Amino acid sequence: MIIIPAVDIKNGKCVQLVQGQPGTEQVEIDNPVEVALSWQNMGAKMLHLIDLDGAFGDNQRNQEIIKSMVTELSIPIQMGGGIRSIDDATKLLQTGVERVILGTLAMENQDVVTQLSNEFGSEKIIVALDSKDGQVVVRGWTEKTQQSVPEMGKIMEDAGAGGILFTNVDYEGLLEGFNIAPLNELLKAVNIPVVYAGGVSSIDDLKILSSTEVYGVVIGSALYKGKIDFEEALNL
Repeated sequence: MIIIPAVDIKNGKCVQLVQGQPGTEQVEIDNPVEVALSWQNMGAKMLHLIDLDGAFGDNQRNQEIIKSMVTELSIPIQMGGGIRSIDDATKLLQTGVERVILGTLAMENQDVVTQLSNEFGSEKIIVALDSKDGQVVVRGWTEKTQQSVPEMGKIMEDAGAGGILFTNVDYEGLLEGFNIAPLNELLKAVNIPVVYAGGVSSIDDLKILSSTEVYGVVIGSALYKGKIDFEEALNL
């Protein structure tokens, strides 16, 4: 299991929100590129980059920061936020982003997943499955779909996705731990790598995750607030 630090960008800063809600910033740090470099220097093998402005409708605001991050980091970057078309995903991959994370776009049209996987390789295409009350949610976690996470995971695997980012929205940003059952159900349903996010707030949480078949875990608030020591997490 790899530990993937999160860098979420909003208004040119590295931030951490509570349950993805604008205006709930608990962390605000200038110069996201320096933040990303610090994680790399501490031993991160991958970076999780989210363009929150893009997710909220403005996918141009942070373009220079994203380009700088890709240029200055040597570790792979998986990125999501504001990817609303095949063209958006293509531009990011051509810029040097290692893997794109597709959310609502993939939910609304699985052919997009197939087309991008065929063109760039399935390992470059990650689908975000966000769960709230046991159902997949889209559009910034505001709309529920009719599918469960295992059902949608299998659909996306069949469409050509090379991996899944599973976020348990019920626990995201709260630093109160999480329920392992939904993750285990997803892991049983698919054969592609799964990365988990949401509520991870202690080394004990990481021990629970490392006992599963999960490929990696994204950690944000717990790292920035000192709940988890990054070097200790890597040693684990």
